[in-house]
Amino acid sequence: MGNEPVSVAFKLYCLTVMTLVAATYTVALRYTRTVSSDLYFSTTAVCITEVIKLFLSLGMLAKETGSLSRLKTAVVEHVFRSPVELLKLSVPSLVYAVQNNMAFVALSNLDAAVYQVTYQLKIPCTALCTVLMLNRSLSRLQWFSVFMLCGGVTLVQWNPAQSTKVQVQQNPFLGFIAIAVAVLCSGFAGVYFEKVLKSSDTSLWVRNIQMYLSGIVVTLVGVFVSDGAQVLEKGFFYGYTSWVCFVILLASVGGLYTSVVVKYTDNIMKGFSAAAAIVLSTVSSVTLFGLQITATFATGALLVCISIYLYGLPKQDTTKLAKGDADKESRSKLITV
Repeated sequence: MGNEPVSVAFKLYCLTVMTLVAATYTVALRYTRTVSSDLYFSTTAVCITEVIKLFLSLGMLAKETGSLSRLKTAVVEHVFRSPVELLKLSVPSLVYAVQNNMAFVALSNLDAAVYQVTYQLKIPCTALCTVLMLNRSLSRLQWFSVFMLCGGVTLVQWNPAQSTKVQVQQNPFLGFIAIAVAVLCSGFAGVYFEKVLKSSDTSLWVRNIQMYLSGIVVTLVGVFVSDGAQVLEKGFFYGYTSWVCFVILLASVGGLYTSVVVKYTDNIMKGFSAAAAIVLSTVSSVTLFGLQITATFATGALLVCISIYLYGLPKQDTTKLAKGDADKESRSKLITV
C-alpha cells in the first residue's frame, strides 16, 4: 500500500511529460517548417537528434551501472565485441531515420492538428505487425477500434482544416503520402525493437546505444545522399535557429522517453496521452496558425480519440466477466441441488 501513491504519481508524471512532449514537438516542428525562408535541412536535424539520444543513453547507462569503469566494460562488451547485435539494431535505426524524415515532409505540407490525428494510423499498423511478428491476438473490441480509427482519419482528410497564417506553399497529397510512409515505419520498427528488447535480458539503455550508434551512421549517409551538395555549400547547420534547436531537443527527449514508456507504462496511458496530444495540437494550431476547424475534422478527431481509448481497454476485462458469469451459474446450480 505504501508504494501505491508513488506508482500512481509516477504514471501521472509519465502521462504528463509524454503528452506535452508529443504535442509541443508537433506544433514546434510545424512552425519551423512553415515560417522561415532559410529552411534548414531536415536530414541534419535527424542526425543530430540521434547523437543527442546516444549521449543521453550513455548517461542513463552510467547511472544504471554505477561507475564509469562498469560503463566502459558494458559498452566494450555489448558494442565493440557484438557486431551481430549492432547489425540487428541497424534495422530499426534505418526505418526510424526514414520515419523521422517523413515527419518533416508531412509537417511541411499538413497542419499540426491534421498530422497529429492522421498519424494515429500507426495504431492499426502496429497492431498488424504485432499479430504477424509477435504472434499475438487482438480482441474484437480492438479490431473495432482500429476500423473506427480509420474512419475518423478518413473524415479528417476528407475535408481538412485550413490554416490562414501559413506563408509557404503546401502539397496536402505529398503530406499524406509522407504520413503513410511514417506510419508503416513506426509500426514495423516499434514491434521489431520490442521483439529484440524482450528476446534477451540486455539492458534497455544498452539496446538504445546499439540502435543510436547505427542510427548516426545511417542518418549521416542520408544527409550526404539527400542534401550532400547543399550541405557542403551552405553548411551543416544552415538555417538553424533557437526554435530548430528546441525541436531537436524535443525529438531527442521524446525518442528516449518512448523507450521508457514501452517498459513502464500501459496501452491505456499511451491512449490517453495520444488523445490529449491531439487536443493540445489542435488548440495550439488555432492560436498559432489560424486553423479553421471544420465539422468533419471535429467529428473525425473525436472518433480517433474514442478509438484510441477503446483500443487501450484491457482484454482481461472480458475474461473476468465470463468467469464471473460462470461462477454465478455454478452457484445457482449448487443452490438448486
